[in-house]
Amino acid sequence: MMITKPPIDERDARVQLAATYRLMAHFGLDDLIYTHISVRVPGRHDHFLINPYGHFFDEITASSLVKIDLDGEVVEPTKFEVNRTGFVIHSAIHAARPDVVCVLHAHTQAGVAVSAMEEGLLPLNQTAAQFYDRIAYHDYEGLALDLSERERLVRDLGDKQVLILRNHGLLSTGTSVPEAFNRIYYLDMACRYQVAALSMGRKVTLLSPEVGRHTAQQFDEDFEEVGVREWPGLMRLLDQIDPSYRD
Repeated sequence: MMITKPPIDERDARVQLAATYRLMAHFGLDDLIYTHISVRVPGRHDHFLINPYGHFFDEITASSLVKIDLDGEVVEPTKFEVNRTGFVIHSAIHAARPDVVCVLHAHTQAGVAVSAMEEGLLPLNQTAAQFYDRIAYHDYEGLALDLSERERLVRDLGDKQVLILRNHGLLSTGTSVPEAFNRIYYLDMACRYQVAALSMGRKVTLLSPEVGRHTAQQFDEDFEEVGVREWPGLMRLLDQIDPSYRD
């Protein structure tokens, strides 16, 4: 089974986004009710779906997602709130990057640890190599409540798909929901490998720039539709655990 990329209609987008929240919880990539994932509503440049503030990720369903516009206004009736930091970060990227369908922000333990390192993500292994020269960095400015930060977020992200928010966490984007999830999953894995390697207190071997660039190019060529192969299996996993995310 293959999925349509991007979501074909709003119902499809809601199910994929709710599934992603459940997957983040399942793999331990969530942070109680904090952090956020959004998806652009198919056919609308100015509307996107995001989580209801106050819900744990393993509680989110397709129908509980909140639809807002780029000004943060709720565009259909809901009893739920939206995390303002989620609006600031996600509205900035959705407005500036029409190629982006999904934006995913996480505070994983390893991701936050690496975000605090001056060097950022190091080219230590194959998993990290897929992001070689493909990561942008944004300096911490405090809680993302100031609308003026949107301009700097967009500037720092540029045309890249992955952003490390220094002293804060990780952010991935994708032209589909599976793509954004795949990127955050493996970015966090690369961060975990880095934390593990550096914790041994031994000298590490970094990939050369030539090998790093070559490996990243291989990933680009071999995985044209990032995350698509894994997605049906991930949906099967969720359906076995608890299919209520579809409600």
